[in-house]
Formats: sequence, structure tokens, C-alpha cells
Amino acid sequence: MSWLWTTEDMIAAMAGRPFGTLPEGITGISIDSRSIRSGEAFFAIKGDRVDGHDYASMAMANGASLLVVSEARLPAMGRLTVPMIVVDDVLAALGRLGQASRERSRAKIIAVTGSVGKTTTKEMLRHVLSPSGKVHASVASFNNHWGVPLTLARMPDDTDYGVFEVGMNHPGEIRPLVAMIRPDVAVITTIAPAHLGNFKSIREIAAAKAEIFEGLEPGGHVVLNRDNDQFNFLDRTAQSLGIEHIHSFGQHAKAEFRLAEFNGSDENSTLWLTIGGETLEVAIGAPGRHIAENALAALGVVRIVGADMEKAIGALGTLQPEKGRGKRHRLSIGSGSFTLIDESYNANPASMRAAIALLAASEPTGRGRRIAVLGDMLEMGEYAQKVHSDLAVPLLAAGIEHVWLAGAEMVALKESLPESVQVEYSERTDELAKYVLNSVAPGDVLMVKSSLGIGFGKIVAALLDKFPAFADTQREL
Repeated sequence: MSWLWTTEDMIAAMAGRPFGTLPEGITGISIDSRSIRSGEAFFAIKGDRVDGHDYASMAMANGASLLVVSEARLPAMGRLTVPMIVVDDVLAALGRLGQASRERSRAKIIAVTGSVGKTTTKEMLRHVLSPSGKVHASVASFNNHWGVPLTLARMPDDTDYGVFEVGMNHPGEIRPLVAMIRPDVAVITTIAPAHLGNFKSIREIAAAKAEIFEGLEPGGHVVLNRDNDQFNFLDRTAQSLGIEHIHSFGQHAKAEFRLAEFNGSDENSTLWLTIGGETLEVAIGAPGRHIAENALAALGVVRIVGADMEKAIGALGTLQPEKGRGKRHRLSIGSGSFTLIDESYNANPASMRAAIALLAASEPTGRGRRIAVLGDMLEMGEYAQKVHSDLAVPLLAAGIEHVWLAGAEMVALKESLPESVQVEYSERTDELAKYVLNSVAPGDVLMVKSSLGIGFGKIVAALLDKFPAFADTQREL
């Protein structure tokens, strides 16, 4: 049996106390009692809304081979027959196990942050590095104070490349996370007004993202977006910390990994990358210039860590957009079909513009329309009215004539659009969802985007539930 961890090593790493007859080892780690598999350890983390200890019996019933529980909650666990490791604090113990994982690993470790594109870049790195070795990467957007240690603790000791996403909503949040990760390569995709309500300025956002430099291993590398307005600040900050290997990507003439040319369609993209004195043609199985920019950073990392560039470029050809991040669906309606672009995972001004560009590049069929289905961008603070109103500029430039809106902040956009644009506004997401279901027509292209908290994923789910997939072999009548 190949163990992720022996229980002896877990106890030592977490300073835990065995309770019951422990198994020799575990095959995995879970903090979700619903998805845990046989042979895995269940960490009973106490969150803001729920306490994992309350789900320990379900974890046991679903096959957990041992539980990691807090000393304070042990008396309530006494009726359970599954073995346990008792610790002072379960989340802190998970962090110590994550640190032990980093210490035992010989993998090249890459950390990715940025206001936009960090999850896409992380998944892209998983995709392009896989032909060169064993890759371990964060699941979904596990990028916070529990997601990072969980991802670290789950990293097998024979991993060749570890890819970690690092997120933040406030200053000071990246610093402790990157201290655990200790990356060999740190990537900042871009700096944009995300979570702007929690910061005084874009510069303050850049400074918070620059915390990723502080955990870099000696001799490590940073990769920065040369096209971003904050490049010089980030470059100076990295230099002030004594970092010698600073790389850049982008269209800028001085970018080390430079976008020489880009050609996009509504289904895929092709870019020409200038790197190390040669120009490489790169086909990407996903559309959008922002995806191409993420690919520049990913291929730059491939070069830095010494992975196989030819295989990495080949892998990009099979890349597909993720759920909530540009995934496309062709759905049947009547005797025809329409296209749904699912951008419902999150939104800020920069990602909104990228999604609007995706919609503009998509071709409706017949009498179909390009329709932007947009919801509030959260955490914009005092800037909320302006950033929502400003979305009128890219919508009009892209020629989008149908805009369906929901959310209190989207009133500002509604009032900024001229009468030539057909606007449908609902205060609530569920109200707009009903309108969308009843109003979509054959040939339409719908792009659905909002901050996660607005719940536009429900609109996507309702569309997928009502309208079946349109098979490639079907003919439109």
C-alpha cells in the first residue's frame, strides 16, 4: 500500500496524540464528510458557519479511516469507534502537516496569485507540466487559509511539480500562506481593481500581491506581467527583497516571454510567443486574449523549471475552459440551438471586460443575439457605482445590444446605457433567471457573469437543466 502519510509521521508533524488503534497510514485527506473516501483521514475543521466535529459520524460512516479532532471536542467524540489523532487546534495541525509536506518534498513549487486569471493559470500549469512529470495542484480555488495548507498536506512525496493558487481579500493574507508554500517560482498574473472596497488604491492591491515575494526560496524566480501598470512597482519591490531572477511576460517589447501576435476565434486561439530568441506558434484549445496572456506566463514557468517546452505547447492545444470560467455549452432550443458562455464564478472590472470581449468575438446564428447577462461585482466599496457604470464603455465598444442585469449595483450600468441598448433589469437573481429561461431564442449567444455571491451560477444551472445539450451530429432545422 502506498500511503500519503503514515500515521506515525502525521502524529510527529502535527504534535498530535493517538486515540484508539490507528491504521498504519492514510491514502488521502478530506475536510468534507460527504466526499471522503475509504482510507482517508477526516480533519474536523471548525469554520465560520459549521464545525467539522458535528459531521464526524458521517465521515466515519462514509469510510474515514481516522479522524483528526480537537482536544476540546474529544469528550463529544467518545461514542465513535473510529481511531483519532487528537490535536490542540485542527486547522493549525493541518498547517503543520502542510509545512511538513513542503519540507519533505523535492518538487519544483510554483505559487500563482493575481487579481484576474490565477485559477486559469494554475489549471494551465497543471495541464502543461503534466507531460513532463507528476503534478500536484490546488483543487478548484482552494487558495485561502484552509485551502493552501490542505493542498500542501495532500501533496504526495513523489510530486515533481507543485502548483498552488494564493488568494486574498485584504492586506496581510498572502504572507502566511506563502510562508508555508515557499515557492521556487512566484507568478503574479496581473493587478486589477478586485476587492477594491477593501483597499485604498490599486497600488495597495499591488503591495498586498507582492507579499508573495516574501516566501520565495533563495535563488527563486518571479514572473510578472510587463503590460500591467503596476509592473515597475512590483519589479522594484522584488529587487528590494534581493530577488535576482525577475522575468516578465506580455506584449511589451521588453517582455522576456513576449506575445508577438495573437489570432483568436470564438472556439480557440493561436499565439506566437517570442522566447529565448525564437518565435513559437502556440495553439490553445480555449478562446480569448486573456487566456493567451495566461499562457505566456505558464510557458515562461515551463522554461524556468526546465520542463519540456514542446510537450507543454502540445498540451495547450487540448486545454478547455473550466466551469464558471468561460466553459461553453451549445444547448438545444426548439428546432435549433443557442450558445451559453459560463463566466459565473466571479467578476471584477478587468474580468468583466475580458468576458465582454469573449462575447463580442462569438458569432450568433440566424436571428440570434449577443446577450450579456451581468450581475453585481462585489467588494467594490465606495467605487461600486463608478465601476459598474463604466462597464457601458466596453459593452458599447463591442456592439452588445442586449444587456440583461440583476443586482442593486447594476442599476448604475442600467442608467449608463443608451436607449439603443435593450436592457432588462431585475433586482434579484431568481427573477432574472425566469426572464432568461423564457427569453432565450435560437441562435443567441449568452454570456453569464457576476461575482460568486450574486449566485449567477443558478442561472447557468437552470439553463442547463431546461435545455439539453445540442449534439455535434444534430442538424438545426
